[in-house]
Amino acid sequence: MPVGGKGSRTSCSPSTLQKVPNRLINEKSPYLLQHAYNPVDWYPWGQEAFDKARKENKPIFLSVGYSTCHWCHMMEEESFQNEEIGHLLSEDFVSVKVDREERPDVDKVYMTFVQATSSGGGWPMNVWLTPNLQPFVGGTYFPPEDGLTRVGFRTVLLRIREQWKQNKNTLLENSQRVTTALLARSEISMGDRQVPPSAATMNSRCFQQLDEGYDEEYGGFAEAPKFPTPVILNFLFSYWLSHRLTQDGSRAQQMALHTLKMMANGGIRDHVGQGFHRYSTDRQWYIPHFEKMLYDQAQLAVAYTQAFQISGDEFYSDVAKGILQYVARSLSHRSGGFYSAEDADSPPERGMRPKEGAFYVWTVKEVQQLLPEPVLGATEPLTSGQLLMKHYGLTEAGNISPSQDPKGELQGQNVLTVRYSLELTAARFGLDVDAVRTLLNTGLEKLFQARKHRPKPHLDSKMLAAWNGLMVSGYAVTGAVLGQERLITYAINGAKFLKRHMFDVASGRLMRTCYAGPGGTVEHSNPPCWGFLEDYAFVVRGLLDLYEASQESSWLEWALRLQDTQDRLFWDSRGGGYFCSEAELGAGLPLRLKDDQDGAEPSANSVSAHNLLRLHGFTGHKDWMDKCVCLLTAFSERMRRVPVALPEMVWASSLHLTLEIVICGDPQAKDTKALLHCVHSIYIPNKVLILANGDPSSFLSRQLPFLSTLRRLEDRATAYVCEDQACSMPITEPCELRKLLHQ
Repeated sequence: MPVGGKGSRTSCSPSTLQKVPNRLINEKSPYLLQHAYNPVDWYPWGQEAFDKARKENKPIFLSVGYSTCHWCHMMEEESFQNEEIGHLLSEDFVSVKVDREERPDVDKVYMTFVQATSSGGGWPMNVWLTPNLQPFVGGTYFPPEDGLTRVGFRTVLLRIREQWKQNKNTLLENSQRVTTALLARSEISMGDRQVPPSAATMNSRCFQQLDEGYDEEYGGFAEAPKFPTPVILNFLFSYWLSHRLTQDGSRAQQMALHTLKMMANGGIRDHVGQGFHRYSTDRQWYIPHFEKMLYDQAQLAVAYTQAFQISGDEFYSDVAKGILQYVARSLSHRSGGFYSAEDADSPPERGMRPKEGAFYVWTVKEVQQLLPEPVLGATEPLTSGQLLMKHYGLTEAGNISPSQDPKGELQGQNVLTVRYSLELTAARFGLDVDAVRTLLNTGLEKLFQARKHRPKPHLDSKMLAAWNGLMVSGYAVTGAVLGQERLITYAINGAKFLKRHMFDVASGRLMRTCYAGPGGTVEHSNPPCWGFLEDYAFVVRGLLDLYEASQESSWLEWALRLQDTQDRLFWDSRGGGYFCSEAELGAGLPLRLKDDQDGAEPSANSVSAHNLLRLHGFTGHKDWMDKCVCLLTAFSERMRRVPVALPEMVWASSLHLTLEIVICGDPQAKDTKALLHCVHSIYIPNKVLILANGDPSSFLSRQLPFLSTLRRLEDRATAYVCEDQACSMPITEPCELRKLLHQ
């Protein structure tokens, strides 16, 4: 089945604008608005639709997708704009449209059903439900008419209509049986277990599983398509740190660094405008699917920053800075928030039908016209354009094979992919390496300026708390490691945006979504869409990273408050771990799930395990540690059987003892900043970094009374490295601190 990830076009053609809108016109979601002029009597997810289904005794047709999903848009064009199909959906079904990014709980419940009853999952996801919301048929993309290998959507609708009329009781019984089976299968609980399994065993098994699936030549852990998997890279870096003196440790580091380098050189990275596309359609990372997602940029910025910490190679820090430059330019709201995604598709020229990758690809002719200048000193006649085309693998016929272009939209086009090192390109033409670097950078800048005149891809201007939390981490971690206050300021502004626009002070709850309004305003749906577990977990992580980067304790205080709210709304006091959604918010859904997969994003339970450990380190409160142990115990069977499914959680299981690094000093003083920078420059995934300013009434001093016993040495900024509140001798020199932290 097609997997979501391809882009969509803009919402309405001129002809559809004359039609009467359906009730989705009142929604804020860009995805729902793309369907607002369909000849379908669409309902948003809610009680009005459910009541209608029960009253009229009709099945519910649920269609789930997101605004930058190519196959979602294909189905919208082919089927939902079709008058006859629209009539069928309106007369015989109650049709409900859901943006999976607004309602991940709805998406997760019914995706569990689709994956259990078909050959796979993906978006669009189309599921037929009873009026009581229990699923009985599901799938992904359907073509409008029958083909050689696939049943058409019209046929599916007619068959289900007939079955509902003739065999409704059988459908209801089957639906109940499947739901009961899914409920049993999806239960995650501590059961009789008291403690999680051995962290060393799970870490070793996870590493072995990754090692077996590793692509030696091109990096990554699959054939094609290949997705960035920051959760795997995080695990490998942490595994390297705890096994540095072993062959496996060296192997883990090599796997992660090689994968990051191959991705950065491949076409999955936008060499002209920076940032990373959603995935590569081939094993080599050459030809991407061109959609750009905020959560990828956020996590990859951290991964490349960690690679720089570990290797010292500025190649990785340059990539991280490029990602954040792209986000600041293209995915940032003026008030500090971050947009969700940019589409893969855009019109090649204004007024034309959108095509995949049109904004990003190049012909040889275009490059030659933009870069005609001769290169002086080359061993053969050479223009800047020819140099760039050689280095980035552009050809007259185009470098995109027909197998990667099923619709024939990219014939003769090229994706920029680094094919040679700077040294090889320089040697090929008898040039100096620095001269080649300058010529290529100048050429890329000219392409960037020329690309500005092309029609831009559709921007999904929805802002999600979870992804904004990830992006706060991206800016905070990179800014702290590279010592760039400007990047930390972006993180601060992102956190301020979350607090101003996505936090309800009275209830202490996060909102899931807000939307870019006219004139730089921020809008909300009515009623508001409240946050899910991932919103709390990712925002708490962002705030903890921001505290360590900025040393402003207000962010740490807010993180603790949000963690308290998360515990109140989502914690399973009987089985351990966190549910993905509030009980009230998901009322009526047949399942209340706990996500057990670290995928494109880490699971919220995995991130929560890390957050709880860090919060214990910042506060000394034993209940945080107890909750973490319960969480890991609840997921222990999953980690034991398939540790590679939860690498972020397996990593958390090995970090029970956090390292408290306390810097006593004036936050504005040079000697304090030198010690802080020393800590940030080293990869220490199990640390909590605390600034003690000597004020016994400060927030952290009240949390950790032992801080009041730590003093500056000879009135100089002084560092202490503590485990379980037992501290090292005082250290005032960054080189001495570095030596101790490297042990």
